[in-house]
Order: sequence, then structure tokens, then C-alpha cells
Amino acid sequence: MNKKIAIPTIGGILSAHFGHCDKFAIYEIKDNKIINEKFVSPPPHEPGSHPAFLRELGCTAIIAGGMGTKAQQLFTQNNIEVIIGLRSENLKGLVETYISEGLKSGDNFCDH
Repeated sequence: MNKKIAIPTIGGILSAHFGHCDKFAIYEIKDNKIINEKFVSPPPHEPGSHPAFLRELGCTAIIAGGMGTKAQQLFTQNNIEVIIGLRSENLKGLVETYISEGLKSGDNFCDH
């Protein structure tokens, strides 16, 4: 598996709503191993800005706590897999689970 996974964060932990994040944790995966982790500041939040930004960074998946329906559609249109409804303070652990077992979306923590 070769992928780049984005996780929206606030203060270094998973953000309940991707649009309110202060940084994206970006994990690069090669041959089913994390080979790079970095934190990047997102552009100002406007409709469609974050999916386009992450696509330009080469991201192929986003793991988030919550996300509105329109945002989910925009990520899908940008060929970015959306996994929502997760809670964890262990970002790397989320990615490792994604690699080894896969992750399934849970309850969306966003109501719009």
C-alpha cells in the first residue's frame, strides 16, 4: 500500500470537525509502513478549499471525527477516501489500524 493519509488536528489531537482544524497530520505510507509524518497548516476554510489542498499534497484518504455531507462529496470528487466518526488521541495508531485492518466510518460528529 502506497498512500498519503490526512488527519485534521487541533492541538495535536484528532479534530471533531475537519473544517475547524489548525493543522493536518499527513502520513505517508509505503509498502504498508509509515515512512513520513508531518503537520501542515491548512488554507483558510472555504467550501472546497481543503479537499483541493489535500489533493495537491497527494493525499488519498482523510480520517476525521466529523464532516458535513457536502465536504464528503467534495473529497470523493477529489478521489480522496473519507473515513469519519472516529475518536482517538493516537493519530499514528489510527493510521496503523488503517494499514493493518482498515477503518470503517462510525457516527458522524458533524450535524451539517
